[in-house]
Amino acid sequence: MEKYQMYVNGEFVDSMSKETWDVINPANEETISSIPLGTEDDVNHAVDVAHTAFLSWSKVPSKERASYLYKIADKLEERRDQFVQMLTDENGKTLAASEGEVDLAIEYFRYMAGWALRYEGEILESERSNENILVYKKPIGVVSGIVPWNFPMFILARKVAPALVTGCTIVLKPSQYTPNTACEFAKIIDEVKLPKGVFNLVTGKGSDIGNPMSSHPKVRMVSMTGSYPAGSKVMEAASKSITKVNLELGGKAPAIVTKHANIDLAVEKIKTSRITNSGQACTNAERVYVHEDVAEEFISKMTEAMKNTTVGDPTNRDNDIGPLVNKDRLETVTEMVNTAVENGARVLTGGKPVNVEKGFYYEPTILVDVKQEMDIIQEEIFGPVLPIMTYKDFDEVIELANDTEYGLSSSIFSENLHEIMRAANELRYGETFVNRENFEAINGFHAGRGQSGIGGADGKHGLNEYLETHVVYLEYDENYKG
Repeated sequence: MEKYQMYVNGEFVDSMSKETWDVINPANEETISSIPLGTEDDVNHAVDVAHTAFLSWSKVPSKERASYLYKIADKLEERRDQFVQMLTDENGKTLAASEGEVDLAIEYFRYMAGWALRYEGEILESERSNENILVYKKPIGVVSGIVPWNFPMFILARKVAPALVTGCTIVLKPSQYTPNTACEFAKIIDEVKLPKGVFNLVTGKGSDIGNPMSSHPKVRMVSMTGSYPAGSKVMEAASKSITKVNLELGGKAPAIVTKHANIDLAVEKIKTSRITNSGQACTNAERVYVHEDVAEEFISKMTEAMKNTTVGDPTNRDNDIGPLVNKDRLETVTEMVNTAVENGARVLTGGKPVNVEKGFYYEPTILVDVKQEMDIIQEEIFGPVLPIMTYKDFDEVIELANDTEYGLSSSIFSENLHEIMRAANELRYGETFVNRENFEAINGFHAGRGQSGIGGADGKHGLNEYLETHVVYLEYDENYKG
């Protein structure tokens, strides 16, 4: 069993508490590693060294900072297979899904490195004849990065890469359920000889160290991906120091299937959008609204597709999905489905945990006869469960789709331009996917509305989250002769 350490100021260290946490493989419930349980003192030390490092790192030319990102990507690529296996072991996602995530993380570091000489300030016209107004874009400072368990490698890259290339320093906390890839990543940081204090890794429980990571007065931005309740706590803690927050929280993505849809395409893409990472993604299609004229065909084909989805050992490449991340998640999904059934929903396939001796597996599930007010429609499921409702006209479905406190992702399946354009203009979401699966591009902007968060990630706009504006009013003597 691997015994990991934290990484602070260029050194691998234990927690000041000396306490540890065992990491469990969700596929077989075996203990695979232990990590230090960090404390507030550990966080304070990490933030202090990150603040000291920022004073020099922010002055390093951006091209030189980018060179470290390229080195990190190269090292990750050299150890790709190791990270793939570790990701599957700690998270439970299939090998194919882990390969995709690790490859995306590698690509993300290289993509963000390419921005080193591209982000820019402005020169504004002044109302005075002897003045120039210069708008600088400067690194915001120390960033606290809080990474969730569902995409531990990709979201690590999403927080670390833009921070480093813009001249910020970072204190990163992985989920205690999936910390192994982050701990191994710290070894890569050490190998590429990133200056001390620029990247720091503190492990432990969010309930113990999330508050000090968010409230520390030397932290200038908290970038957190996770649940709405956790995000609310982060925001409350950050308010003590008026610290900027960047939050990607939950989602309840509607998928609209109109009577003008290609039904086979809709089934294929919605299934992909539902079972990605065993249904544990904020962008997963969480509820379907299908027009009553094509409902019978769609539901029949969707049910068959979910029946044919194989669930089991994630290291077996014949399986489509693996387990849920832990016992609590399995129990929550089970309770949500049982409650929906008690309130009148009907199970067409699945509907219960997989009967295995070990592991947290849940059957791919289709629910019909659900109602808009049910929790299964209103609250994030985060499991391979798809509730389906029908609708009569487009006004109705737009209203149903927008009836949520969340606003991250949405999708529509139609061959009718008028329906597509109405959806694009009227759906209140940060993203709308048209006739395709729900997954964002690294050069786009992944951002939600409402309880799905504040700010965003990826692309030019995501990079700007790590920059602050400094305006210089430069007045000169226009009569100066030398």
